[in-house]
Amino acid sequence: MLRLWTLRPKACVAQVRSLHASAVHSATASSEGDSPKWTPLSIRTGLIARKRGMTAMWDDFGARFPVTVLQLENCQVTANIKTVRKDGSEYHAVQLAASDRPEKNTTNQMLGHFKKAGVPAKRIVKEFSITPDAHVPVGTTLSAVHFVPGQYVDIISNSIGKGFQGGMKRWGFKGLRASHGVSVSHRSSGAIGAHQDPGRVWPGKKMSGHMGNVRRTTQNLYVARVDSALNLIFVRGCLAGVDDAHVLVRDAKKKMLSVTKVNYDKGNLDKLLPKGVVDLPFPAGTKEMAAQLPAIIVAPPSRTTSPFTPRE
Repeated sequence: MLRLWTLRPKACVAQVRSLHASAVHSATASSEGDSPKWTPLSIRTGLIARKRGMTAMWDDFGARFPVTVLQLENCQVTANIKTVRKDGSEYHAVQLAASDRPEKNTTNQMLGHFKKAGVPAKRIVKEFSITPDAHVPVGTTLSAVHFVPGQYVDIISNSIGKGFQGGMKRWGFKGLRASHGVSVSHRSSGAIGAHQDPGRVWPGKKMSGHMGNVRRTTQNLYVARVDSALNLIFVRGCLAGVDDAHVLVRDAKKKMLSVTKVNYDKGNLDKLLPKGVVDLPFPAGTKEMAAQLPAIIVAPPSRTTSPFTPRE
């Protein structure tokens, strides 16, 4: 079922970098006739998606598991970046933009940038570092088929902000006694200092303060299903952030890039990708590729035995 991608070369992990327009040179992407070939050291771009919420799915044995639904909103390529560092090495990246917005709410600078790329105004622009062979033509519309059911992804998002919280909620402290010997200090953090020497509070002390609203990366999430008609990606498990928030999705560093490199060095060419995944779209899964594939693609079953059958 997942051999639908065998017409395309394979791909691996991408690292994410925020937009920075200074000291950047344009890089040309390969043409359609000169399609780049995948190597175990290749790093392809990620995607910008929106977290739509959570639901449940059932496997072939009837076991229920939670999934998070991600949706792409007209995610397009706006630039190919090539920067020469001071040591002579090169930095390559693909700049993506997603979620259309009215032009009247967009600055003139960004309107000019989007017009040059031939895409409508967007709400979010991010940059994914890649290898030199993974550039994507400017203006390309990416699809949910960029990720194959059965592979693993890392998702970067901002956690839900909780405001100013005490030590018990923020750090899981036990607190003071609830009955004898304590007067109106049951949820206090207690003493924070030491002796006269050092006579100060050590840096990094766990105390009350602002909780949440920080960048979090959830690693090794399993892609359970892809819906190319609605541009939906179903990943197994949960991730940080509120519903409808923008998230950055990329191939998993540990279970994709690292495993691929180790098996390649060992000569295990049949174990370069996760079990059940034959190939990956390279350099990216596009809207045109999605039109040639089924609307819904489900990952192969990961269980070999029924969880409801008693073990002997």
